[in-house]
This record gives sequence, structure tokens and C-alpha cells, in this order.
Amino acid sequence: MNLIANFAVLSSRRVIFDVPVCDLGWEDALVFINELLSMPVGQTSISFVNAHNMLMTLRDEEYRSILARNLVLPDGIGLNIASKVAHGTPFPANLNGTDFVPALLTFMEQPRRIGLIGGQRDVVERAAVNFRRHAPWHELVVVSDGFFDKDDPSEVIREVERLKLDILIIGMGTPLQEKWAHHHIRTDHARLVMTVGALFDFVSGRVPRAPKIVRAMRMEWAYRLLQEPSRLWRRYVIGIPVFLYHVVRYRFRRHAGLKAIQNERAR
Repeated sequence: MNLIANFAVLSSRRVIFDVPVCDLGWEDALVFINELLSMPVGQTSISFVNAHNMLMTLRDEEYRSILARNLVLPDGIGLNIASKVAHGTPFPANLNGTDFVPALLTFMEQPRRIGLIGGQRDVVERAAVNFRRHAPWHELVVVSDGFFDKDDPSEVIREVERLKLDILIIGMGTPLQEKWAHHHIRTDHARLVMTVGALFDFVSGRVPRAPKIVRAMRMEWAYRLLQEPSRLWRRYVIGIPVFLYHVVRYRFRRHAGLKAIQNERAR
């Protein structure tokens, strides 16, 4: 995929709550991101966004602004519903980080040095071990757990600089991870930065994935709710209806805006 094709892919996005979200299928997304690593300059920051994250953007202007600069991939059935309502069709694929990141490591044939930041020390260490088993041609390095001083991350940044990474994977929870990466990770630190939420918990085995049939039905959120009801009930029981309300509201607001533009052009 050449530079012109890369720009074509970047232009193929659907706006949800004023955040451009890539509408790529699995293969196109893997090829595109792998090609970005081969380009001679620049840095790409990738965020995986679900319905809960989208609701955050409505009350967190800085988070929404950062996502607008990042390459945003759709995660979960909520984004499909939003795309269907706002644009007429669902996204081509569910590019959730828990599945996509291991698939990307497998897809990248050229060995890369990959740093991990986030989670508890034993969790991120086990995640690194499992990543090495999954794609042993890459060099996986634990830069830091997620419990360093966020106000003075100089020691962590020095370690990132020393390692000369190709890829940096940050799992510190949304929106902290996106804001931290935006403010502290420079282009010369890593060519590709991915903010991945709870990925290390899943890869390490600390939190079990839903059975494949449940994932195929796009019901992993319900499985997670059953596993951690006290932590997640508000996100799903309250968050889903609130999200659907804002999806419909956004659809009518977008439609009114387009109609106003058409009327202005017709004058």
C-alpha cells in the first residue's frame, strides 16, 4: 500500500459524536497499520473506542480532541449501532483491541521491538510472556507497570528513549492512557503507539475472555457484566440506554446540520 493509498484509507472514516472512526475491514486494517510502520517518518497513535468511551467524549473535551487526532478503530456492537443510525450501515468489522493487537503482532512479519506500559507488575509481565509465545519473532519489553508517578514520569520516559521502540502499547485505562501518551510520548519514542485499556488483563489470563460463541454473537459485554457486576453494572445497565439516546440525538442533529448546509447552498 503506497502513500496515496494510505491517505485514501485515512479519508475512509465515519464520524460518530464528532470523532472520526475508521471503517476498515480486518485485512485492510492490518495491512494499513503494518504499512504505517514502514513509512520513513511520523508517528501514529491508535485508540480503540467503544460505546462507553464515546460517552466520555461528550463530557471530556480534551479526550475528544485527542481522539480526533488519533487513528480510531471501532470496538463493539455499540459503535455498530451508532454507525447504522448515523450513516446507514454498520462498521465492516469489530476491531476491538483484545483481538486486534495479537492479530497485528502475528501479521507483522518483520521483527519489531515492542514496549508495554500499564497494569499491575505481575499482570504486564505475564502479558509479555504470552505475547512472546504468540509471536516469538518480536522483542517484547516491559517498560513499566501502570503505578508510576503520573506527575513526574521522567524515569519511564528515559526508559522508553533508551529502548528505541518501534511500537509502544499502553494499558492504563481510558481516558488517562490517551492523555498521558499525547502529552509525553514523542515521535522519536515509537513509530506506533496503541492505547489498549484492559488488554494486559486479558492477555495475561487474569480476566477470562467470553466463550467464542458469545463473542461471535457480539455479547461479550454481557459476559463481562456477569463476571464483574459491581464494577460494570453502571457502564452497561445505565450506560447503554444513555448511549442509545445520544446516538439518536446525534443522528437528528447531524441530519439538521446537513439540511441547513443544503439550504444555504441552494440560495
